[in-house]
Amino acid sequence: MKDVFAKLLTDFLSTIVFLAIYLTTGNVVLATSVAIAGAVAQVIYSRVKRQPLAFMTYASVALVIVLGSVTLLTNDPRFVLAKPSIAHFAIGAIMLKRGWMLRYMPPIVAETIPEYVTLAGYAWAALMFALGFGTIAVAATGDLKLWAIYVSVVLIGAKLAAFAVQYVAFRFLVISRIRAAHGRNPQAPAGSLSMATKMRYTAPEA
Repeated sequence: MKDVFAKLLTDFLSTIVFLAIYLTTGNVVLATSVAIAGAVAQVIYSRVKRQPLAFMTYASVALVIVLGSVTLLTNDPRFVLAKPSIAHFAIGAIMLKRGWMLRYMPPIVAETIPEYVTLAGYAWAALMFALGFGTIAVAATGDLKLWAIYVSVVLIGAKLAAFAVQYVAFRFLVISRIRAAHGRNPQAPAGSLSMATKMRYTAPEA
């Protein structure tokens, strides 16, 4: 999952570059041209460093070029501003795979509450789709300040809040289930409850 959100950040980079230059100069052509050049440079840099490039990376660059070209032809920055929504939709689609989160969870979580982990995976997919549609709606207004606030506060804040809720919920569910199991079987090792109490996990790494 950490890799997933790293891809999102990479996808945002060209859009952020576009926004910074556009707000500074007010020149749509210059901002779009630099954003396109930056996206292509990302791919070239990765190739030089021999870093593996996933399909999503190439798709992101293609979107920058296509949407950037449309922006140049129409002189309308909303097309570039809407681009991050595509990444959210793509990642949301990937997260629809049943049980995708299980491999990223600590064993005690995956083994104790697998059904809740699966449900959380679908919740993450729904969040990605919701944020994607929100990005389109905000971009359609053409309000750059509103878009900047949405991207820097709402998109990031929503993911951080989701992580926090997930951590608290999983911790509560694991401890409750192990306590219930221990109550039904007093002979069960007490250490398992201690493990749940001390449960820790961070953003999973792909």
